[in-house]
Amino acid sequence: MKAIIGIHRDLFQKVFISILTFSFLVFHSFAQAPKATPVKTGYAPVNGLKLYYEVYGQAGKPLVLLHGAFNSIDMAFGMLIPQLSKTRQVIAVEMQGHGRTADIDRPFSFESMADDVAALLKNMAIDSADIFGYSMGGGIALQVAIRHPKLVRRLITTSAVYKYDGWSAETRAILPMLTPKMFEATPIKTEYDKLAPDPKQLEDFGNKMKKFITTPYDFGAEKIRAIKSPTLIIAADGDGVMPEHAVELYRLRGGKYMVDFGPAPPTQLAIYPGASHISIMMQTDWVNTIVSAFLDAPGGK
Repeated sequence: MKAIIGIHRDLFQKVFISILTFSFLVFHSFAQAPKATPVKTGYAPVNGLKLYYEVYGQAGKPLVLLHGAFNSIDMAFGMLIPQLSKTRQVIAVEMQGHGRTADIDRPFSFESMADDVAALLKNMAIDSADIFGYSMGGGIALQVAIRHPKLVRRLITTSAVYKYDGWSAETRAILPMLTPKMFEATPIKTEYDKLAPDPKQLEDFGNKMKKFITTPYDFGAEKIRAIKSPTLIIAADGDGVMPEHAVELYRLRGGKYMVDFGPAPPTQLAIYPGASHISIMMQTDWVNTIVSAFLDAPGGK
């Protein structure tokens, strides 16, 4: 029996790494498209971190971009920033242990990283901003809205969940099988080697992140319901996020009735067909169109 389980585990790992490598290679090839040049880069001293950030554009309301697990700014948002920064000030952040931000002796948590974002905005003398989070960054964005509600004008989550059970059963089954060695010969390692303050920390970072992404959590339906910021929820129909969970999040945020019979709720739901957790961020024109329309809509909190 153990031998059979071992065979399945080995096969599962091989399939997963093939998918991971292919997906991020495709993603990286898209990222070779022309990129915007930041008008400012820096490190903000927040909560014991030197938090790396980039600023694009100088006019318009601030928009904070929060990347996914094992990502950097460019991997998650490189294709979207050129368009988004035309009409707003984009602030892209690399979270604890990711990209150019060194890790510290502190467990990864959505709450602590949300506090880092809040401290960064305070450091930059920004009273409120729109927050756009992808995957892990979407969970961080939700926690910013829960813990620092006055900071969030409008909220966008893409391929994110507010509780661990929002990930599909297949996704939850595969996450514990991740190992740092599985990132060899993938763009994740290439990007880490290029950007990390100490590339030799990849194994420690990978093990620490594995614990984070396999630990069950639940932000609480009542806390999600209590968020005051207008919210845009984006997912793919082939996402690791279950469509049912995206709808549940939409319902909690006020999407509950036929809008022909009343005013449209401040929450919107967009599900892209034929896309995955990774390729959803490659739908550049579509994402930019619905995000810009949402952010530019009249009204606010």
